[in-house]
Amino acid sequence: MGSLDGSIVNVALPTIARRLNVGIDGAQWAVSSYLIVISALVLVFGKVADLLGKTRIFRLGFLVFGAGSALCALSWNMPVLIAARAFQAIGAAMYMSSNQGIIASIFPPDERGRALGLLGSTVAIGTMIGPPLGGIMVQFLDWPSLFIINIPISLLAFVAGGIMIPSEEGKGSLSGFDLAGSALFGGFIVCLFFFLLSGQALGWASGPILGSLGLSVLLFLLFLRHERRVPDPMIDLSIFRSGRFSVSVLCVLLVFVSTFCVTIVQPFYLQDVLKLAPAAAGLVLLASPLGSGLIAPLSGYLSDKVGAELLTVAGLAIELVAIALMSLLGLGSSPLAVAGSLALFGIGGGVFGSPNTKLIMAHAPRDKLGIAGSINALARNMGMVTGIAFAVSILYGAMSSKLGMKVEGFVPDRPDAFIGGMRVVFLSAAALLLVSIALTVARARRREEA
Repeated sequence: MGSLDGSIVNVALPTIARRLNVGIDGAQWAVSSYLIVISALVLVFGKVADLLGKTRIFRLGFLVFGAGSALCALSWNMPVLIAARAFQAIGAAMYMSSNQGIIASIFPPDERGRALGLLGSTVAIGTMIGPPLGGIMVQFLDWPSLFIINIPISLLAFVAGGIMIPSEEGKGSLSGFDLAGSALFGGFIVCLFFFLLSGQALGWASGPILGSLGLSVLLFLLFLRHERRVPDPMIDLSIFRSGRFSVSVLCVLLVFVSTFCVTIVQPFYLQDVLKLAPAAAGLVLLASPLGSGLIAPLSGYLSDKVGAELLTVAGLAIELVAIALMSLLGLGSSPLAVAGSLALFGIGGGVFGSPNTKLIMAHAPRDKLGIAGSINALARNMGMVTGIAFAVSILYGAMSSKLGMKVEGFVPDRPDAFIGGMRVVFLSAAALLLVSIALTVARARRREEA
């Protein structure tokens, strides 16, 4: 439901902007506010889940998400919708912070990879069906239906969770909870995301952007200092002493930066360069989540049988080949060639995801599984936002260099400039994947030496 809600809203932004009388830039904050709040709170609720019980926080998250969805559907202007989306994101942060920890605590190590693989499939399937379902619902039922659909699903999930998921007791109290650390971290995320999401529009050298970057660095340093001094920190930084845990989290960040370089550029290539209709472009783009959704359960199953290290390297290598193929796309490429490279990229992501998540959870203490899952979710979200900013900046920078003028969008009579910029983006993403491969190989060698 969380991945479905993200993708299903994106396709409706033009309609929402018209209905609520705002521009696309204003409507975009209905998506950005959701992402910012999840990233700011997912670690907080990971800690709360370890203290009060992961199952309890997981189930309550659905009630909050459902209530937020109802508020979204009732919104009469954009500020109200943005606030409702932020409230909805609180619920999403609650269940996102708990789901991986619940799986890791319930399933034994020899079955954990398969379970995490199935979880990966639900994310891919939700992302995959979001755009076509959203298009149909917006056309025939209008945009509030996108949020109304969440309400019965949330109630069903809350009830089913109480029946099917074993209850788990934490320490039972929030006494001593690190409120100051939570506030510092939340401020860091808000400032960092403002820098990443607004830099292209306001100018990377503008006062507000440089100020937000400087403040985010300051808040992060204060957060680290605070966490080392309090007796019960929000994040026990000792969890990062495990090199394999830290490398696995860093790889998640780099992979999602690369993934969103593809996600942000390919729709423009399909519609502006190849001149595909939005519906046809959507069908081509389905190739990536379809490949990921089909392969993720198999990858999880294999990680239980042959180990996770080899599969993470294999998945990254497949993604590298796919993105290299994408860099060869041009003015005359066929939609089938695009779909093939996207499917291969999705397969690589599916092969990588479940084993890497298994490694993250395997190298976290059992009483910190909630926060470990939250760190993994945070790395994904930060990779998404960073990938968007990274791709847009490189794309427009390369296009501006080629055309000899500042470019902030597609230039209709110069598709060659877009192709050149797209190649620079994909090669930059490939470089990040090479770094990830080097890190995973080093991680595997360290294990063999140990």
